[in-house]
Amino acid sequence: MEVSTLAWSLTIGITVAVLAFDVFIIGRRPHEPSMRECAIAIGIYTTLALLFGLWIWFDYGGRFAGEFYAGWLTEYSLSVDNLFVFIIIMSRFSVPRKYQQEALLIGIILALVFRGIFIALGAVAIETISWIFYIFGAFLIYTAWNLVRHKDGEHDDFKENRILRFAQRRLPATDEYDGIKLIVKRNGKRLITPMLIVMIALGSTDVLFALDSIPAIYGLTQEPYLVLTANVFALMGLRQLYFLLGGLLDRLVYLSVGLSVILAFIGVKLVLHALHENELPFINGGEHVSVPEVPTWLSLVVIVVTLAVTAVASLAKNRRDDRARTTG
Repeated sequence: MEVSTLAWSLTIGITVAVLAFDVFIIGRRPHEPSMRECAIAIGIYTTLALLFGLWIWFDYGGRFAGEFYAGWLTEYSLSVDNLFVFIIIMSRFSVPRKYQQEALLIGIILALVFRGIFIALGAVAIETISWIFYIFGAFLIYTAWNLVRHKDGEHDDFKENRILRFAQRRLPATDEYDGIKLIVKRNGKRLITPMLIVMIALGSTDVLFALDSIPAIYGLTQEPYLVLTANVFALMGLRQLYFLLGGLLDRLVYLSVGLSVILAFIGVKLVLHALHENELPFINGGEHVSVPEVPTWLSLVVIVVTLAVTAVASLAKNRRDDRARTTG
């Protein structure tokens, strides 16, 4: 897939412009967005993603369009799962609702930066290390196993990492929020605000999110341009989705199970691809192994069907639980 310098420049430029609009226009008016505002924004971003996939189809063919759609859906699903951690962080640090939008925006910008770094490193690894897909595949299967071990509807609690603990213990801080300011001056002394601690929490956890998402997307496409755009479209609108879904997120009780199926499927696909391209001397004497390769259309079908079944099963379980509580 040959992507012109102009296409790369326009993609990066438009992404930066959208983020700048969010930071300098929306960020100047801290508020909790309305349901209507959130629904419109999500509708626009979803439509743009679908139209972008059609452009890929017409310019580069159905295979690459399918890879984009599969990658976008997978990254979007992983991002929705990440919202649970965002909710825990906002609750843990008691972030006022009207400031949560700005905190999420910075968290999403940091996620884009970290994923961009991991995308570049992944592209270099794929080009230089022939057996990297074995590692990617094994990592995704391990991640899927960890997800499925949790009970239905149970998600990992947010765990404070070393960077966050250091900031909380060693940096002079105030206990009060001062709008969206990160540093304030009190009695001639500069202090960090709880908002900066929240930013550190979001940024450090974004690194962990990237560790899951980048191997997953490279299991669906090895085109850096599609990897980048799938991540961009998955993260755009995530802030509005946070407010739109709100308490409804915990009703997606089988989301982790659905994600584990998708990640395990992609992990197996990566191992099969690694065997097909095998150059390791201790596997089949360093020769390629004749194994079936998973086509893009099948990946897309598995992802769509899994997400649909996950949503329907979650809603059905919630209805049963609601009826049980009513009758009980």
